[in-house]
Amino acid sequence: MTISVGDRIPSVTLTKATADGPDQISSDDFFKGRKVALVAVPGAFTPTCSARHLPGFVDKAAELKAKGVDEIAFTSVNDAFVMGAWGKASDAGDIVMLADGNAEFAKAVGLSFDGSKFGMGERSQRYSMLVNDGVVEQLNVEAPGAFEVSSAEHLLSEI
Repeated sequence: MTISVGDRIPSVTLTKATADGPDQISSDDFFKGRKVALVAVPGAFTPTCSARHLPGFVDKAAELKAKGVDEIAFTSVNDAFVMGAWGKASDAGDIVMLADGNAEFAKAVGLSFDGSKFGMGERSQRYSMLVNDGVVEQLNVEAPGAFEVSSAEHLLSEI
C-alpha cells in the first residue's frame, strides 16, 4: 500500500552518507521533531537525477528553508558511498544523502518499482514529500519517466 498524506513514515533503518563514512539512522529519529523535504530518485548519477532533480533542490535550498523546511534529504536505492560521492560531485552542500541500499524504505512507503529490465533491480520511484515530525504533509509522485511534480519548484509552490 502506498503511503498517503496524513500517514506516518514507517520505521526502517537508512544509512546517512557523512564525511566520516556511513552512519545508520532510524527513520523515526531522522524525521522526529522537524520538517523535512524528502526527495527520492531512481538512482544517483542517473541523467535526470543528476542534471535536473538534485541541482533544483541545491538551487532552491535557501527558499525551502525560508519557508520552514529544517532539512532537505535525497534518498535512492544506492549504498552510502555512492550517495556520498553523488552529493560531493553535485556540490549538494547541506542536503542529506540517505542510502536505501536494499530498497527497504522504498518498499515500506509503497513506492518501489522493478527496474530489472534496465539492469537496475528494485528501485525507488521518483517523488518528493514534505514530512513534518514523521507525518507526510505533501506527496508528489511522478508518473513513470516524468519529471514535473517532484521538482523543487513544485514543492515550494505547495508550502
